[in-house]
Amino acid sequence: MKGHRKLVLVGVVLVLAGSLTAHLIQTSGQIRIRDVRFQGARAGRMSALLYVPANASAATPAPGILAVHGYINSRETQDGFAIEFARRGYVVLALDQTGHGYSDPPAFAHGFGGPDGLDYLRSLDIVDKNNIGLEGHSMGGWTVLAAAAAYPKGYQAMVLEGSSTGPPFAADGSAQWPRNLALVFSEYDEFSALMWGVTEARNVANSHKLWKVFGAEAPVQTGVVYGKVEEGTARVLYTPAVTHPMDHISPEAIGYSLDWFQRNLKGGRPLPSGNQIWYWKEIGTLVALAGFLVLLLGTFDWLLTRSYFASLAQGPIVTRDARNWRWCLTLALMASVPVLTYFRFFQWGASWLPPSVLFPQGITSQIMIWALLNAVISVALMLVLRGSAGFTTRWLRSVQIAVLTVCIGYASLWAVDFLFKTDYRFWVVAFKLMSLTQFKYFLVYLLPFTVFFAVTLRGLHAGLAVKGDSAAKQYLSNVAALSLGFLVFLLLEYIPLFVRGRLLTSSEPLNVIVAIQFLPLMAMIAIIATFTYRRTNSYLPGAVICGLLVTWYMVAGQATQAAVR
Repeated sequence: MKGHRKLVLVGVVLVLAGSLTAHLIQTSGQIRIRDVRFQGARAGRMSALLYVPANASAATPAPGILAVHGYINSRETQDGFAIEFARRGYVVLALDQTGHGYSDPPAFAHGFGGPDGLDYLRSLDIVDKNNIGLEGHSMGGWTVLAAAAAYPKGYQAMVLEGSSTGPPFAADGSAQWPRNLALVFSEYDEFSALMWGVTEARNVANSHKLWKVFGAEAPVQTGVVYGKVEEGTARVLYTPAVTHPMDHISPEAIGYSLDWFQRNLKGGRPLPSGNQIWYWKEIGTLVALAGFLVLLLGTFDWLLTRSYFASLAQGPIVTRDARNWRWCLTLALMASVPVLTYFRFFQWGASWLPPSVLFPQGITSQIMIWALLNAVISVALMLVLRGSAGFTTRWLRSVQIAVLTVCIGYASLWAVDFLFKTDYRFWVVAFKLMSLTQFKYFLVYLLPFTVFFAVTLRGLHAGLAVKGDSAAKQYLSNVAALSLGFLVFLLLEYIPLFVRGRLLTSSEPLNVIVAIQFLPLMAMIAIIATFTYRRTNSYLPGAVICGLLVTWYMVAGQATQAAVR
């Protein structure tokens, strides 16, 4: 079997095996999953995944839980919680907040969509309206707090994961409100100052803001229930030893929420909190994500064997004879400059390009400004270092083969969504289908990101390709150039967090968390760029593929802060 056919076959097998595994886990115990859309009374069109356990029917309504993701995530991010809730006999509505996923923008509006989500959950005849729980992570906590404020008697218990009551986005908490609250606030949560006014998350028990919610006058004791369940004043604090985004993949954090709802909601099918299977779904979608990358490479290789694209096929012509000081300097600069400019260029992006009708996604715009300014720096460095290579330039066919490659990858995701109701993801890294509205944003952001990759990948191959290098050396060099800087950056941020309780840059928790996604994405980009260059002697096909992939990735996964006409 030819190489390209093997790659395509391996990619398809991994995609199918991983997606089927994920599907079997999320539907374990005859759980049915429905993709629902509903019109909000306050917001616009809302989106959610509805998990329906076998025990729920109009004749025998089951307890219900509204589960909501955090900022710049979507409904699928709560899968670990949703799967385990549904396994215990709860009907789960995993909501897309306003301006996230497939819910209409803007983000932050209409109680983040929480009141409409709870209203929809309560409207279902399969849900016991006297036994409803609310669970939200980070900004999702503010979403369920907004729902609780709108329907103070419409729920029985609440779990806040890495979230808080009070300003800037929620009503003040007290010993009486919200009802029966469990706070799961991780020991290394990056947002401790924002949420509870303490510089170190491990000291959250000393927060006077927290004392007010617990009705306490001394440090809150972890795991001890304050107040009374029957009066709706029960409170408990849990502090799993993870970070803010790791709440999604923490059996401990998920287990605490299971314990609390089984204590406060009647009905369902009790299981020990340690009985969890959700992580097999996470493994399945990770395998599918790896298969997606292999499928893209195999598709590109197969297209090169077609007569129309055959003229693109060419081995790389390398002009650099050996690794010298220029090579080392190029590698060091490519790895370090994007990281050294990260915070400053993000700040400029937020200042120069606030969300608007044309560029409605704030963080996507910040990343775009960062990318374009780094492209300018790359051009300047190329002029100084004078890296050169005999690149082949066939613009039209390079663009065409890249578009076809990504379209086939997108079609595979459509098939996976249709057959299994899953996507390609691991933790917070996810490729998901775009809505029609998001596709419009995709077209707006595509050109700037493609320009960035064209400049970056030209410099990568001109500066680091060495005659006689094995494929392994070339892949490792390019992966190091594009992702090593972010690995070092994250280590420098998180080692202090785990040692002394604070990020190195404690004033930038959101952007530090955003940078986590850069590490796997830049490694993926390096692999695609190296693979396509070695087969075409050109940086163009890889640049266009990466531009398409990264733009799709971002607009489908980011929040939309501006209302779009």
